[in-house]
Amino acid sequence: MRKTAVYRVQAWCPVPEGTEGAQFWGTTVVEPGQVGSEYFMTHGHFHLKRNRTEYYGTVDGQGALILMDERGETRMESMSGGSLHFIPPNTAHRVANVGKFPLRFVACWPSDAGHDYESIRKNGFGARFLNVNGNPTLVRSSE
Repeated sequence: MRKTAVYRVQAWCPVPEGTEGAQFWGTTVVEPGQVGSEYFMTHGHFHLKRNRTEYYGTVDGQGALILMDERGETRMESMSGGSLHFIPPNTAHRVANVGKFPLRFVACWPSDAGHDYESIRKNGFGARFLNVNGNPTLVRSSE
C-alpha cells in the first residue's frame, strides 16, 4: 500500500506551549489531490481555549478555509495568493486544496490556544467539502 503525504506543517514556537502572551507561527503545505470526491485537507480542530483566534495568510495556490461554529454551522472562504483570513473564537477550522498545485499558507495563533482535534474526530464537521461536477462545493451533512 502506497502512502501519500497530504500535508506538512513547520512551526516556530519560541515559548513552551500553554505559555500566555506569546504567538506561534507556522507554515503549511497542502498537496493537490482527492480521496474519492473529497479534496485533500488538513485535520480540523477547535482551540482548547475556545476564545482564541488565529490568522491564515495564503502564500500561493488555491484552497478553501472551512469554518464551523460550535453549533455545527459550516461555511467556507476561498484562499488564493495574498488572501488573509481571520478565524474567530469558538470556531473549528481546516483547509482544503482545490487546485492543481501545492497550497501554501502561514498561520499565527496564541501560544496558549492549544488544539482540540478529538472533538472533530468524534463529531466531524457540519459539512464536507467535495468536488461536485468539477466545482468545489460545501455539502451540508443534511443534504
